[in-house]
Amino acid sequence: MFAKSFFLAAAALAQHAAAVSVTGTPEGFASGVTGGGSATAVTPTTNDELVSYLGDSTARVIVLTKTFDFTDSEGTATETGCAPWGTASACQLAINKDSWCDNYQSSAPSVSVTYSKAGLNPIKVGSNKSIIGSGSKGVIVGKGLRIAGAKNVIIQNIKIENINPKYVWGGDAITLDTTDNVWIDHVTTSKIGRQHLVLGTAASGKVTVSNSEFDGQSDYSATCDGYHYWVNYFAGSSDTITYMNNYIHHFSGRAPKVNGNSFVHALNNYWAESTGHGFEVTSGGYVLAEGNVFNNVETVIEAGDNGATLAITSANADDCSSKLGRACQANSFTSSGTFTGSDTSVLNKFGSADIPDAVAPSSVSSSSAGYGKI
Repeated sequence: MFAKSFFLAAAALAQHAAAVSVTGTPEGFASGVTGGGSATAVTPTTNDELVSYLGDSTARVIVLTKTFDFTDSEGTATETGCAPWGTASACQLAINKDSWCDNYQSSAPSVSVTYSKAGLNPIKVGSNKSIIGSGSKGVIVGKGLRIAGAKNVIIQNIKIENINPKYVWGGDAITLDTTDNVWIDHVTTSKIGRQHLVLGTAASGKVTVSNSEFDGQSDYSATCDGYHYWVNYFAGSSDTITYMNNYIHHFSGRAPKVNGNSFVHALNNYWAESTGHGFEVTSGGYVLAEGNVFNNVETVIEAGDNGATLAITSANADDCSSKLGRACQANSFTSSGTFTGSDTSVLNKFGSADIPDAVAPSSVSSSSAGYGKI
């Protein structure tokens, strides 16, 4: 009787997985991504199965139908870290990863830190994968995803949360480095120690980040106020990023930071509730920002940045016409700072890429961003 029930349950799970597939198609720079394509869907039931499916060299459609909790999977470490922002209960502490405390925060108080080792060891993702959550069931806890030396990956409708949120250097939610053709869509990240999304210094190529929620609410932050500082960091040596229809909220910095040789087309995103800065565009960073909403964002872009930015207003919207074949949409501000930037040279970064249309900010909403919304 038990065996019969087991096989019936397994058959039902397989049937459900087969019914789940990628929703929609990517726009922008990663418009050519196919992920696992038409591969037969698989449904991991254990942490080990998930790691195996994600990391192997087989083209796969991987359907997540449960929560995979890695928090205790590799034990904990207790060692000496530091407190660069103070020791108040709401302040993040720092792990001394790669001697960071010793080399860069030598004057900060030393403190004991105890953290989950799993957070510092992300799951490797191979090429030609579609990672899809079923409804609101696809959740990964305590460990992030790392796409490095791989290409053609889709991550859709999952949540990644609780990666050592008390500790800087405690882990990132999603990391890209030496990649190409990656689509991140309807993903939610929450309570992350370091970056919610980071594109490392090697080339990440063509990337689209869409309809995702970067939730900065946390019990700990580098600004000691519950607003996360480390949100998105785009630092690749040859990266083109379409960043559209995302919801970025409760943050205090790096939302995003752009440098290296990275071009970001930011359109129709919704930024809300910030005690610090949103954009940080430094040397080698290029940004076109159009049709975005900023609601209660104290500092939209950090002052003194030396990157190249074209922030669209009603006065310069027509500057886009020669390259995009349309006027750009002006950004919108409510109880927020200003967003200046008039460097039209950023338009040359598009090349022959697919360029999404932008809608007016009055049509932009945060309600459809994140996992469980498709």
